Amino acid sequence: SQRSLQSFRGSQSVETICGEYSTRHSTYSTRQLSTLCLFSVSISSSAEMYPCPGEGEDPYSVKDIPEDLNYMLQLKDGIVNVYDNAEALEKKQPRSLPYPDLETFAIELSHVLAMIADGPTKTYCHRRLNFIASKFYLHEMLNEMDELKELKKVPHRDFYNVRKVDTHIHAAACMNQKHLLNFIQTTYKTEADRVVLEKNGQKLTLKQVFDNLAMDPYNLTVDSLDVHAGRQTFHRFDKFNSKYNPVGASELREIYLKTDNYIEGEYFARIVKEVAQELETSKYQYAEPRMSIYGRCPGEWKSLASWFIQQKVHSPNLRWIIQVPRIYDIFKLKKIIPNFAKMLENIFLPLFEATVNPQKNKEIHVFLKYVTGFDSVDDESKHSDHMFSYNSPKPEVWTSNDNPPYTYYLFYMYANIMVLNNLRKERGLNTFQFRPHCGEAGSITHLVSAFLTADNISHGLNLKKSPVLQYLYYLAQVPIAMSPLSNNSLFLEYSKNPLKEFLQKGLCVSLSTDDPMQFHYTKEALMEEYAIAAQLWKLTTCDLCEIARNSVLQSGLSHEEKKHFLGHNYLQDGPGGNDIRRTNVAQIRMAYRYETLCNELSFLVDAMKTEASGTQAD
Repeated sequence: SQRSLQSFRGSQSVETICGEYSTRHSTYSTRQLSTLCLFSVSISSSAEMYPCPGEGEDPYSVKDIPEDLNYMLQLKDGIVNVYDNAEALEKKQPRSLPYPDLETFAIELSHVLAMIADGPTKTYCHRRLNFIASKFYLHEMLNEMDELKELKKVPHRDFYNVRKVDTHIHAAACMNQKHLLNFIQTTYKTEADRVVLEKNGQKLTLKQVFDNLAMDPYNLTVDSLDVHAGRQTFHRFDKFNSKYNPVGASELREIYLKTDNYIEGEYFARIVKEVAQELETSKYQYAEPRMSIYGRCPGEWKSLASWFIQQKVHSPNLRWIIQVPRIYDIFKLKKIIPNFAKMLENIFLPLFEATVNPQKNKEIHVFLKYVTGFDSVDDESKHSDHMFSYNSPKPEVWTSNDNPPYTYYLFYMYANIMVLNNLRKERGLNTFQFRPHCGEAGSITHLVSAFLTADNISHGLNLKKSPVLQYLYYLAQVPIAMSPLSNNSLFLEYSKNPLKEFLQKGLCVSLSTDDPMQFHYTKEALMEEYAIAAQLWKLTTCDLCEIARNSVLQSGLSHEEKKHFLGHNYLQDGPGGNDIRRTNVAQIRMAYRYETLCNELSFLVDAMKTEASGTQAD
């Protein structure tokens, strides 16, 4: 996890200092701000990324796969348990693989919820955040020119050739609309007679598909393709989802943007590889496409892994994240699954099987080398009648047609990821981050749940509504991948986006594209995102490079790659962890960020000491 609040005015860690006073409790004092923020650090699982294959190495090789252990697996109370053998399973003695306790999570969740509603705490956090913003304004006035002079002295490096990672992008919309249009026209020109779809027992060629739709691909334009989001999608997530269908035809979406279709996802793979080729050509840009696993059946993982290997989709400039749509209610209504536990089992049990018995699950094992995290995704503005609590039904008995609340999804996904990570660490395999969509819309409680579970989040817009949460996210340096152009078409006008405000205050923000097919016009969608932000908010080169550095830090790139892109000491706090020759971020800026965070933590610790001494005196 990037959330490692380390050295604090010396060698003593922040956790140690705050821990001295965390045993006493008072009503929502400054002490709770620090102790609760550090709770999220303690339960986070550090993700170890698999390094990219070296030159000449086969990324799809099934050689040197670890031996099978033949452990027994069973889902209990929504969490996969691992047993050494059948005897241990019969005696209900699982292996000791730590996972978060539901009762503890529910208690801490209620603490934070109470704290963000407490008047004095809100006032305190609001004032501290305003102070930090004013402090940055003063820093800019005094040091902007000095930062620029520092950057001018750096040889070779500038904003264009620092590494940038698109930390939030969906694979099904990773191309721009012109790219998709050209691809459709090219395939129709060269493969019109190819059978590409089976519908109602009838096999259709590409020409027949377009004939049935009564359209000629040569006459298509980006306007008639109608995949670009606009004013009509604002606060309309249903219309936004329909934009994934070119010309409104679900048949074209299945042919061109799916992995499990009649042509085994070949067209989609070719589009993704063309996007990857453009990233490789630009050299300095990386992306983390998100692919869906729905939980309908356990075979989804094998299908996705087979697509990845057979279509040879690997690229050194891509890392993969698995997104799990929160659509249990749809599957239950269609009687695809009997309860929520079955959905969790379909999502996670194949991963445990591939970890325990990789020889029997070679394709999934190979694919998981390049998966760096998991995402929970759907329309956050959907309301759930059920309020999450310790007494919420266990997944095995969640049999109603109602969708579980956001927090319910997050806890059980996080718990299973933690167990899986601990198991994979035992085997020397790469582990995963938890990076959900959060705070784009809906309840503020989503951000509380993510604060206690997530390694980083996507969007985070609603942090502007809660000074307490915003302050906690700042203290814990929880990474936030923000997509202003996407939000502009869905939930928040660009001019009202809090990205600049968050950056000024020192929150760990990065820029991402979300869905280039729907929101961008150029080949380099990520650079388009940076360019518009820079123009609208008058960001300096140092600002842009700081955002780019944040994107590498919060990404799924391996430790070795981050060392190469950011400097060998990138894990060190403050200017000591910044190699300006690689990041193009001024040391003055890094020193300011470090000093400001240390001062805030010092202010909290001093308050804790004062309160503790007062309690002892009483």
